[in-house]
Amino acid sequence: MNVADAMTPRDDVVTAELPGTRADVLEYLQERSFSSVPVVNPTDDGPEYRGLISRDVLIEQPDEDQLVMLMDEVPTTTSETSLEAAARTMVEENARRLPVVDGEFEGIVTVTDVVHAIATGDQETDDAVESYASADVNTTYEETPLTVAERELYYANVPYTVALDDEGRMSGVLTEVDIIDVARIVEGEEETGNNFPDQDSQWSWEGIKGVGSRYLPTRDIEIPNGPVSEFMSDEVVTASVETTLQEAAQRMISNDIEQLPMVTGEQLVGIVCDVDLLEALYE
Repeated sequence: MNVADAMTPRDDVVTAELPGTRADVLEYLQERSFSSVPVVNPTDDGPEYRGLISRDVLIEQPDEDQLVMLMDEVPTTTSETSLEAAARTMVEENARRLPVVDGEFEGIVTVTDVVHAIATGDQETDDAVESYASADVNTTYEETPLTVAERELYYANVPYTVALDDEGRMSGVLTEVDIIDVARIVEGEEETGNNFPDQDSQWSWEGIKGVGSRYLPTRDIEIPNGPVSEFMSDEVVTASVETTLQEAAQRMISNDIEQLPMVTGEQLVGIVCDVDLLEALYE
């Protein structure tokens, strides 16, 4: 099976065009729950691929408007590349999306596309999730402020956290998508010079620092400070150690999720993420 058999063709891909603004990309990410958006430059010979803009970058650089300054360089692939080779590239390069480029932008293949191929049996795997799940689970207390949980995800470099209740039992799952859904950009004005950020505002990202004695526009990313329990998914879809990779892929696709906590009885024993399933294709 080649990339061409699994990818989303160019006509069906939501893209941002240069010279666009961050507001366009943020709207796409919030409305479609994407993790990133390809950026293209229209030319007479067709759209020229220029880069990807991820939800992480939008949060980390709230004061940058120009798309060209927000783009990440990621590996690309071609439509004739085998899906196994594309899966290996995704895992090794930590890239959830591979733009398909052959002279011009042809489409995109994602981790979800590969998982879908596993779910439908187009890419056969007989293993159980236990062989690919991780015993290291990112967790947080369900009453943790969302602003703190967002930083926990950032520092842990994972797109999820499993919420625990007062008894240490799993009560839900919070993802990057849940956070970007409620994040918003706040425009304002701030005096520079001696006007440094309020020390009590420990959860805000400041658009500028004090460098003079004048007013300059600022932009902050505002994330609600309510507890994780208000924003997490509390109907958690799980896997057991005996769940096959195909069954796990089917649950991810049908529930539009990227990870399955692995449980034995009611005990949380690990987690399997969609990218973990890709490793089974080339090992």
